[in-house]
Amino acid sequence: MDIKGKGAIITGGASGLGGATTRLLAEAGAKVLILDRDEKKGNALAEELGSDVHFAMVDVTDEKSVEGAVEKAMNELGGVHVAANFAGIAWAQKVIGKHGPHSLEAFQQVINVNLVGTFNVIRFAAAAMVKNDPDADGQRGVIINTASIAAFEGQMGQAAYSASKGGIVGMTLPIARDLAREGIRCNTIAPGLIKTPLFEGLPEEAVASLSEQPLFPKRLGDPAEIAHTAKFIIENNYVNGETIRVDGGIRMQPR
Repeated sequence: MDIKGKGAIITGGASGLGGATTRLLAEAGAKVLILDRDEKKGNALAEELGSDVHFAMVDVTDEKSVEGAVEKAMNELGGVHVAANFAGIAWAQKVIGKHGPHSLEAFQQVINVNLVGTFNVIRFAAAAMVKNDPDADGQRGVIINTASIAAFEGQMGQAAYSASKGGIVGMTLPIARDLAREGIRCNTIAPGLIKTPLFEGLPEEAVASLSEQPLFPKRLGDPAEIAHTAKFIIENNYVNGETIRVDGGIRMQPR
């Protein structure tokens, strides 16, 4: 798909992996609607990137919120051709810890935001994409989800997070199959240890230790490398139903 002039919605698009993708797609000529809960960052990034980038404050778990954002994208971008899901939360807690069993409320919240929220955006975005004119391949849209290497090698304390990301991996192919007749592709990126704000509060020793874990290169990943993968997925029509690890060859240990 030629990105230039296409409409893209990006959840979690105000910062981190989503922010990097917003920047890259805007630079490539896409019209972007940032969907995020952080109104200050979202508006600031939209203002910085120019008139083809807009912002909508969205809760991905809320039907009306997402439906309204997709309608806004249809009106302001001229259609939805790309939906990139980066919104998510993390949680660390052992099944049995110092204070008893794992919080059921926390487990449900992580699943609701990461997995259900992703699907909520997919279904409304896909309904908008079917209205697009097909390209030479019959393609009308591209969906990109974000999982994690925790979907495959979840560490101690990551039961909720790994379950949510494993669910995203598990639904990628069925969704690609469901949407094939509509000319819509669906793929997932599984990032490794990426240098996001999550790492900013860690001691230098901890960051240095984590940086030694990938096979090569020996460093944390850059959000721009995830954005580049998203751009590659959009531009390569023959990538479909896949989960692509971007992790420097790391295989996570139990802790």
